[in-house]
Amino acid sequence: MKQQSHILICDDETDLREMVGKYLSKREFKVTLADSGQALDQHLASDMKFDLILLDINMPGEDGLSILRRLCIERDIAIIMLTAAGEPIDKVIGLEMGADDYLGKPVDLRELEARVKSVLRRAGKTEATLDAVNIDNASSVRFSGMELDLSSTKLFGRDGQEISLTAMEFNLLKLFVKSRGRVLNRDQLMEMASDREWDPYDRSIDIRILRLRRKLEVNPTKPEIIRTVRGLGYIFDPADG
Repeated sequence: MKQQSHILICDDETDLREMVGKYLSKREFKVTLADSGQALDQHLASDMKFDLILLDINMPGEDGLSILRRLCIERDIAIIMLTAAGEPIDKVIGLEMGADDYLGKPVDLRELEARVKSVLRRAGKTEATLDAVNIDNASSVRFSGMELDLSSTKLFGRDGQEISLTAMEFNLLKLFVKSRGRVLNRDQLMEMASDREWDPYDRSIDIRILRLRRKLEVNPTKPEIIRTVRGLGYIFDPADG
């Protein structure tokens, strides 16, 4: 059995830290979370071995650049910096100090996954075969024990039975599938999944997502496939297969 790559995520933003952790865990990475430099040091001092650190630049207490500076001296470990928008100088400094890569916030989870795999490959920690499968030309896609047939516009449940979808629900689900790992706000969802004119105050997208959840989720009150990202929108983040 192939050993999982172990990623340490250090970010003081709870929502982002947990969202990234959950996403990478579903993609068969082992994940440990830290909310500060002090917590990061405690994990590094433990018996756990880490292959890569996702490190936020702006944190209270010891900031990410300071942590990066000493980690590059003390340890041989891959590091990807997470930077807020509008910090080009910090990005350059981070790379000059030894960071392997950087990624801007808000984080696109698909891009993050690709960057993580790329850095791990360069570090010799993983294999190229871990790359995500491109579904653009696929006739169907499986997720969480279900199958969406893109050619026949049908959804089949965990028991193999067809789940009835309206045309709008199918378009919305197809959009989520093709935007997997990316946070989409209401405007994007309405614009990309509907051909009709829409009102920016229209909340019908929330109703459609609620209906989709009832058809997709094991427990619609605690969604695991289409999740709400507070203040940003929705993300399609199912288990594979």
